[in-house]
Amino acid sequence: MSNEVISTTMEFKNYKTFHYTLAGRPLVIETGKMAGLANGSVLIRYGDTAVLCCATASEKPRDGIDFLPLSVDFDERMYAAGKIPGGYLKREGRPSEKAILTSRVIDRPIRPLFPKDLRNDVALTLTVMSVDPDCSPEITAMIGASVALSISDIPWNGPIGGVYVGMVDGKFVINPTEEQSKVSTLQLTVAASMEKVVMIEAGAYEVSDTDMFNAIMLAHREIKDLLEFVNAIIDEVGKPKFDYPSCELDHDMFDKIFAFCEDDLKHALDTDDKNVRDERMVPIKDAILEKFSEEYPDLPTQMEELVYKMQKKIVRHWLLVDKKRVDGRAMNQIRPLAAEVGLLPRVHGSALFTRGQTQAMTAATLGTLSEAQMLDGIDNETSKRYMHHYNLPGFSTGEAKAVRSPGRREIGHGALAERSLIPVLPSEEEFPYAIRLVSDIVSSNGSTSQASVCGSTLALMDAGVPIKAPVAGISCGLITAEDGTWDIMLDIQGLEDFYGDMDFKVAGTHKGITSIQMDLKIDGLTPEIIKAALELAHKGRDYIIDEVLLKAIPAPRPEVSKYAPKMTTMQIDPDKIREVIGKGGAVIQKIVADTGAKIDIEDDGTIRIAAINNDQAEAAKAAISVIVFEPEVGAVYTGTVTGIKEFGCFVEYAPGKEGMVHISKISDRRLDKVEDAGITIGSVVKVKYMGLDKKGRMDFSIKDAK
Repeated sequence: MSNEVISTTMEFKNYKTFHYTLAGRPLVIETGKMAGLANGSVLIRYGDTAVLCCATASEKPRDGIDFLPLSVDFDERMYAAGKIPGGYLKREGRPSEKAILTSRVIDRPIRPLFPKDLRNDVALTLTVMSVDPDCSPEITAMIGASVALSISDIPWNGPIGGVYVGMVDGKFVINPTEEQSKVSTLQLTVAASMEKVVMIEAGAYEVSDTDMFNAIMLAHREIKDLLEFVNAIIDEVGKPKFDYPSCELDHDMFDKIFAFCEDDLKHALDTDDKNVRDERMVPIKDAILEKFSEEYPDLPTQMEELVYKMQKKIVRHWLLVDKKRVDGRAMNQIRPLAAEVGLLPRVHGSALFTRGQTQAMTAATLGTLSEAQMLDGIDNETSKRYMHHYNLPGFSTGEAKAVRSPGRREIGHGALAERSLIPVLPSEEEFPYAIRLVSDIVSSNGSTSQASVCGSTLALMDAGVPIKAPVAGISCGLITAEDGTWDIMLDIQGLEDFYGDMDFKVAGTHKGITSIQMDLKIDGLTPEIIKAALELAHKGRDYIIDEVLLKAIPAPRPEVSKYAPKMTTMQIDPDKIREVIGKGGAVIQKIVADTGAKIDIEDDGTIRIAAINNDQAEAAKAAISVIVFEPEVGAVYTGTVTGIKEFGCFVEYAPGKEGMVHISKISDRRLDKVEDAGITIGSVVKVKYMGLDKKGRMDFSIKDAK
């Protein structure tokens, strides 16, 4: 029997590549080589960025659920950027915050395009394998995810495409490079189908409504061209979609139960108090189960979906036909508002913002720049000075559940509030602090992320952070009919979010927009709807700024809290850093011990001093000033004689700094000894710095100082 190894050369018979140019850079999509066991897969390359995008689905629906179990994972590999993961475990662990945010951005435009009655598990895994800083892996992954789903046999009503839009020197740029992004005043992500815009995510430096609208329209035009390319791929390699059992509720059952309890449901929903509404629903559910459980044995497991759809039918009819909102407001009316600051005496800044039954308590903490967050990711961002964290505890919605680590929603809402406020924060040079905001939602009934934006503006001002302008956030809803008619609602509450078609969150100042996040439950928005939402949101945030925020606190406090560290900045010659630190850190450690201050030194000679009070900060600054002090040639200093020798005397011309005056430079007349000039230890004399002598020593003179 032969031990010879026999092998054959693998041939990828279905391997195909498709080429396109997007924003001047090559976009290549490969199919048929990798991940052949997935329902659909592509390796997408944009410049030197490469992302493997795989779509898989379970064969059968998951039992006992009333939603689509879709997961989208943006999976960063550190090798993609030529990095080894930081920390003790040198492998990728939990996804980074940026990866979670990217997963959410890709999930939002994709989810509404699945059939409403699909219950099969669907997983999108987007593995970043190579990163080109000029070619966004996020946009690359979004396009790749769309293509992978579109060519798979998974039922999905795509494709969609996505692009970034920046604004550099007042001009729009599609998919800006890394250098362009650094100076761009707009960071806009748009996803769209051929007909409609399906997702908007933006951060902006007070960009006008008109510029934002025009940027969105430009993105849509670019996406339409991209989708022609994608559709050609689908035509060539796309699979037929598989059949699946519909998980729609039985229509006869729905109609019969709805007729039974319609009037009671309308009464239960007709209130602005969520607690009252929930109480009214309890006997209705009990009555439905008592009357129909025998006829429909699966009713207990279908109850939540049934009640959801019955409530949705009523609320949508009220909004579309009667122009009636659940709490009785007009379509352009904001819920009752309240705001106060300084609630928590020991924190550096605090505020409570209330909108209806939604309340955000935000606390601001100021720290040294060394307390900025260190980042370990596939891009070139290594730290951030401003952090915003958002918490949604169970009690805020009346639920009895234990506190858990933040989920994707909490991380997303915190990042949205963070993005909303970055444009108005002072620079490090103006305000040398690290800033952390924590928004605890203490009551939740719609639009909590935008309430946290408003509360955060107040907390920053209460903390004495000199923000450039107050920022307010507001959310608009949408209700659409089958005939194409629609209407916009301002400041949606929970039910209008659940049963409506859109949650369009816009934050900004009087001058312009600082952030947008749009969630949809339908197949997209027309330009008319986008323009109307932007205009209505602007009116809403203007009202909140003038009538609520600025009445609670008209301007940032002139000084930071007495409990916040006091910051002092000084600049020294970088060559003097070693002297300030001392051997083994002995010098700087002594200054810290003596003054109680915290000292950070940067390589360019910038020194930032933080202390509990100004006296400590000034003492530390003075100690450093002594160490780095250099006399100026020709300058006269008043000093104290500290030592006398035969050849001259030593004078302390600055604290801790001594220089020698040769006996020949003490007096115009010849001296046999220093004392002949009436100088003793402790004498106060004036000395002039003459520069360095021939041996490189500092040369001082008493006689030339007269």
